[in-house]
Amino acid sequence: MLNRANKVAMTEAVAALAPTPGATVADVGFGGGLGLDLLLGAVGADGHVVGIDRSRTAIARAARARRQQLEDGRLTLHEASILVLPLADGALDGAITINTIYFIEELDRALAELARVTAPSGRLVIGLGDPDAMAKERVVQHGFRLRPVPEVIETAAGAGFTLQDRRRTGTGKDAMHLLILRT
Repeated sequence: MLNRANKVAMTEAVAALAPTPGATVADVGFGGGLGLDLLLGAVGADGHVVGIDRSRTAIARAARARRQQLEDGRLTLHEASILVLPLADGALDGAITINTIYFIEELDRALAELARVTAPSGRLVIGLGDPDAMAKERVVQHGFRLRPVPEVIETAAGAGFTLQDRRRTGTGKDAMHLLILRT
């Protein structure tokens, strides 16, 4: 279940991505699927959304909940790693990935792969919790890899992205960082 801060972050991430009707966009690490729904609404009937998650359970749940969009060809789901995306070079106009980078050991490889599948002048929006606030949470003891935001920006630049904007999704310890990047 998403908490309010995560719902706000997801909504703001899709707004920052600013997908146009007819665009092809992805939610990488979509989890509960809110991003899929928001992206489907943003790209309209002529657009296409790709959902990628490494969890078979998340894929099955998303497929059941969005059967019509799958049948209509508006949505494609892939069980895959962010390190090896099952997409052609430049296939996406944009992508979001929210609360995923904590689980990626090779962030440079993951961002290079996202750059590969994003079209020239495409966008990527990365959402991440504040590392200082997260370090105080007990959950981070279970495989979370916290990275300072400047480190994520530097790694994204090394993969070929340019930072367009950096913003917070609110105030307080639950406010997430959004990094809006362009290829």
